[in-house]
Formats: sequence, C-alpha cells, structure tokens
Amino acid sequence: MKTIIFALHDRLPKYKQIYEKLKSMIEQGDIQANEPLPSIRQLAESLNVSRNTTLMAYEQLVAEGYIRAEKRKGYFVNEVEPLFIPKTQVSLRQSKNEPTSPVVVDFRADAVDTAHFPLKAWRRISNQVFTSANCFHYGDPFGELCLREQIAVYLLESRGVNAEPNAIIIGSSTQQMLLSLGHILKDEFDSIVVEDPGYDGAREAFEFHHFQLETVPVSEAGVNLSSLGKVSSRLIYVTPSHQSPMGVSMPIQQRFMLIQWANKVKGYIIEDDYDSEFRYTQKPFPALASIDSSRVIYLGNFSKSFLPGIRLSYMVLPLPLLDRYQQRFRLFESTASILSQLAMAKFMAEGEWRRHIKRMRLVYKRKMEHLTSLLRKAFGDMISIIGEQSGLYVLIKVHSDYSEEQLLRSALSHGVKVYPTSRYFVERRPDRPIIKLGFSGLSLEDIELGVKLLKKAWG
Repeated sequence: MKTIIFALHDRLPKYKQIYEKLKSMIEQGDIQANEPLPSIRQLAESLNVSRNTTLMAYEQLVAEGYIRAEKRKGYFVNEVEPLFIPKTQVSLRQSKNEPTSPVVVDFRADAVDTAHFPLKAWRRISNQVFTSANCFHYGDPFGELCLREQIAVYLLESRGVNAEPNAIIIGSSTQQMLLSLGHILKDEFDSIVVEDPGYDGAREAFEFHHFQLETVPVSEAGVNLSSLGKVSSRLIYVTPSHQSPMGVSMPIQQRFMLIQWANKVKGYIIEDDYDSEFRYTQKPFPALASIDSSRVIYLGNFSKSFLPGIRLSYMVLPLPLLDRYQQRFRLFESTASILSQLAMAKFMAEGEWRRHIKRMRLVYKRKMEHLTSLLRKAFGDMISIIGEQSGLYVLIKVHSDYSEEQLLRSALSHGVKVYPTSRYFVERRPDRPIIKLGFSGLSLEDIELGVKLLKKAWG
C-alpha cells in the first residue's frame, strides 16, 4: 500500500486520529495481514502532517501489536486474531488486487515553479559561498549579519517595515520560530487568539506551550474583529496580507483597529506575512509592523517565494522581547544552515532576489488566471472560487451533497490529488466542503489536465 488519504479534524490530536483510522482498517480487514503500510514520509505527505505525527501513530500501533517494523523494509500489518474483531464488522475491501489510480496531477500548495527557478544564478552563488572561509563555522546563533542586513533593506522597501538588522532573528521555519517565541511569551501570557479557520501549524506550536486558544471568525468576506473586546487574551496571531487559508486581505481600517487593541491591552500581534510577495490585483498592502512596530512581531520566510528546501525564515522582534529572546537563546546554535544564509544574502545583494520576485509574480498570476478560468468553465455555479487575488493556491467551495472526504476520494480515483481545509477550522465548520488547489508547481498544461480530470470525478 503506497498511500492512504482521509480527512483529519481538530477535535483530537492528529496522531491519534491516524492511529484510530489505521487500527479500524486493520480490524475490519481493509488492510490485510502482512500488507506493507506507507512509509512515514509517504503517509505524512499524503495527509499533509509532520513526520513526527505519523511516527507517533505507527509507534502506538506497534506497541499494541497491530503492526510490526522490519529493518530496512518498513511497517507491515500483523495478523489479528478473530477474537479481537467484532463479528458485526464486515470488510469493506472489494478486492485485494483492485488497482488504484496513480496521481497524475497533484494540486499541492507547498511547491515552486521549477521551470522558472533561477538555478544557474543560485548554483553560481552557492559555489562561491562554499569556497569562502565563513561557511566553515557554526555562525551567529541569531542569524548571519549579512543576511539580516539584506532582509532589513528588503522589508523597508517592500513592506514598509523599518527594522534594525539586530532585531531580526533567522530560523529554519515559521513553526520553529513560533516554538522559540513561545518560550519567552509564556512567561507573561497564558493564552492567545487565533484565526478560525487558520494555519494549523501555528496552533500546534502554541498548544505545545499549553497556551489556551481563543478564536476570531474568518469568512470569505474577511476576519471579524468585533469579538476582540470579549476575549481575555493579550496575544493574537494573524495572517493579514493573505489570510491562511481563506485568502482574504485585512483592510487598513481593521489593521488600525488591531493595533489599537494591542496598545490598549498592552499585548502583541504576531503577524505572519508568509507569501505577501504574490498579490495580483494591486500592490501588496503595507505590513502591520509598518504601522506600529512596538506591538507587532513580524514573521516572514523564503519557503513560499523561493524554495521550500532552503529552510530559511525570519522574525522581527520589538525591543523588550528582543532583549529577553537574546538572553534566553544566546547559548543555542542557529537552526538555519549557514550555507543557505550566506548564499541568500549574496543572492539578495546582487539583485537576483528582486528579479526573481518580479518574474514569479507574473508567472504565478498567469497560472492563477488560467486555473480560475478553467474552473469556472468546467463547473459553473457548482463551485465558488475563494482567494484568487493573491497567493499560490485557491479554495473552491463545492455546492453539492458530497462531503469533503468523498470529494477527495473521487478526485484521487481519477488521478488528481486535492487537499482538505477541515484541518484549518477550530470551532466553526463551513456549510459546504471547501477544497484547496495549489498551482505553483504545475505547468499550464498540468493545470488544464487536472481540471479536466476533476470534472470527470465530480461532474
């Protein structure tokens, strides 16, 4: 078995949901004795979760005897005694040898356009960096100064954020930055407001530090901040430039309202500006941190706009938090590769970064327009398209009686992999299933084929 896909929700830890699902499939005979399970990596990618999450699920199944790990081979299903299988359960497997459709088009959102990637320039700069003496040591625990200086210039020019290089912290990912940030915030705060729906990776980081979560609702029209007066939290995490996942942008009136709230409660706003470079209908909005940097913790990354594998993110801290952060982590090594930091600093200094962003904004705009045009022609009133003004994905609300899981399975049976949004919701649920379609890693031909196959699957 190469892949398994099913919807996850937020009412239970994800590893427990995976464990329960696999346990049920084994007990019911849907996965038979001695059949191989997907690798930890394959299952993590299929369900869009971390490898640690799938590893925990597998370890629990191993501990209970449902599966076994064979060295260098993977995980296999053990034979379960009939005594442990309820007699009322009937296997849903129709045929062990029933063929499954291979994935022909994968609408994943965490990919980049390889055809337009500046490979020649990046390889040249990386080779130059590798021969320099600077790459043969561990580096600054808070990030290389040359990269922090380049980021400071870029933020001022593109986002209006006036940041001192010393106030910028470099790390390996947004989630890792949030984990580190949580270590200093939990000394003063015990709860945080998050968007609903919102980025689940951020919630995981906050829950790791046992923050209590409060929510503000987000719809296709935008975030509703009217409930802020009723919350007890003095921290809020938002994605104002391109809300994750709904794709809406926060208007300037709400940005001022949020800043006023943070000043009133003497709290902080965590602004995740994860893909603000790619706005197609008008120029990117100024960042919250450009309005009041004393109350905003600004997060950015190079994963969405450049290359996921580079593992480079950054954070701009207000002065009181910066002092505490530097004291807490002064003896820790940086989580970001010094090679990647030095190469990116040189890439930016030579103007390659600006040229790359300018080029990719046009490339992705064309893909977005191509995808939305094809979707409207194929499905008409059957769907509503959400978030087509910016970003590297769109959401489609499907007006039918099918559930999210049914839509995912039907698409996969026709060779198309699309992604759920239920994992982003906390207390609310949409009235119709909403499916996520990323387009950044696909060619125009791939996009056209994918929509045709989706039409057959959902037609």
